[in-house]
Amino acid sequence: MADTDLKLLYRELVSLEIELWEGIEGRLKAEYDLPLTSFEVLHLLLRRPGRRIQDIAEEFSITVGGTSKVVDRLESAGLCARRANPNDRRSSIVELTPEGRKLVHGALKVFEEELELRIGSVIPEQSVREVTEVLRTLRAAGRAVDSERKAAPKQAGRRTP
Repeated sequence: MADTDLKLLYRELVSLEIELWEGIEGRLKAEYDLPLTSFEVLHLLLRRPGRRIQDIAEEFSITVGGTSKVVDRLESAGLCARRANPNDRRSSIVELTPEGRKLVHGALKVFEEELELRIGSVIPEQSVREVTEVLRTLRAAGRAVDSERKAAPKQAGRRTP
């Protein structure tokens, strides 16, 4: 495959991600004073209640420390609460509060409207499914490469940039 094609695809994917993020976040902040990162965590807790900080971090491929800071802010705002994990005293379970549940339901409507406006109204449903599958395949391949690199012993004398 031509090197130029891969670079162009990379730029398009990154630019799309940035523009989607900024567009959706702009509307969530304007209507709910809610950053997209916070919405994503609240939305996860709505879909899959009773998550640990570790579970949330793994879901979004971010650090436990970063996740804990987001949850701290949400907890301070009264949108979620931690409770003791009955299966592991070293961790806690994060759950939505009634206020958090109400907020995320409203914000979810805005999120879905923006997705429809920015993607659904532009390409047909079949294309959405096809692009989703291609992206899922690319992500899985990237995770496999990362796993192989972590498992491979360091080559003697090789320097990393």
